[in-house]
Amino acid sequence: MSDIIILAIESSCDETACAVLKNDSTVLSNIVNSQVDFHKQYGGVIPESASRMHVENISKVIDAAIKAANIEYQDIDAVAYTQGPGLIGSLHVGVVAAKTLAWTIDKPLIPVNHIYGHIMANQIDSEKLLYPLLALVVSGGHSELIYFSDEQTYKIYGKTTDDAVGEAFDKVGRIMDIPYPGGVEIDKLSKFGQPKYELTEPKAQGEFNFSFSGLKSSVLQLVQRENKAGRSVDNADLAASFQQVAIDQLVRKSEELIKELPIKQFVLAGGVAANSRLRSEINRFKELYPDIVFAYPQMKYCSDNAAMIGAAAFPLYRASKFGTLKDGANPSHKKLF
Repeated sequence: MSDIIILAIESSCDETACAVLKNDSTVLSNIVNSQVDFHKQYGGVIPESASRMHVENISKVIDAAIKAANIEYQDIDAVAYTQGPGLIGSLHVGVVAAKTLAWTIDKPLIPVNHIYGHIMANQIDSEKLLYPLLALVVSGGHSELIYFSDEQTYKIYGKTTDDAVGEAFDKVGRIMDIPYPGGVEIDKLSKFGQPKYELTEPKAQGEFNFSFSGLKSSVLQLVQRENKAGRSVDNADLAASFQQVAIDQLVRKSEELIKELPIKQFVLAGGVAANSRLRSEINRFKELYPDIVFAYPQMKYCSDNAAMIGAAAFPLYRASKFGTLKDGANPSHKKLF
């Protein structure tokens, strides 16, 4: 059986990325052009600027991925791209680039859901995922517990009722006046502090749902109260306090569902999967539940990248779930596949 090679494009937010994968999980190249240094000065992503920079970089990134993979364009069997969810302008750049390339080399298109890509990042340079599987998706836009009874069947058991956990990290980062992205900086700061501040954890409606908006408000109220009283806030202690409450909620709801569902594997997915406390808790689960395989992506595959889109494209390729040149970006894309 000959090798299957898929080129994948990711442009859902502020990373312009292209990767080439072979046979499900072997990464031949993974090029990421990040805009984080530009957006950092504004404390968050500026959508119009992000899409403009995607236009400037997309062709160079694709060429670099082909060169790094040491292949020719005609060696590609399919072109995958992130269809959504994401920023409409950013997504559109990747969609147009993918359709243009697929039409030029006469290869099929594979539209991929960005969240499904984050889940499949666990399969990169690793063993194939085991089913039934439970995924905890944690990112700037999503906080969900998704159960897969098999590779093509899933059900969402829990989700955030307000802010996503990554969004809460970034908003708390702004309250603390620390650099963007807040999630990364809070994780770093927490290592130098203790969870000394009492913060309120909101109770979400729904057995396995999450809520983070009230926790963010609790941080804001604490900072305002301490400042009004003329007391300084120790950012390291506040980071440790916030992170403990936020991550413990994710861990507790996950464990409740682990006990309830028949699963062979549990995986983390999304940018917050890089959080050190969350990864530590998953390592603890390995000892508590030895019959279940626990996994999280390599650090370089937690943030947005095209390798994860390529990994997600392979099961779609085998199922002949191809797109057409009429397909467009879908910024509120809800179906995983």
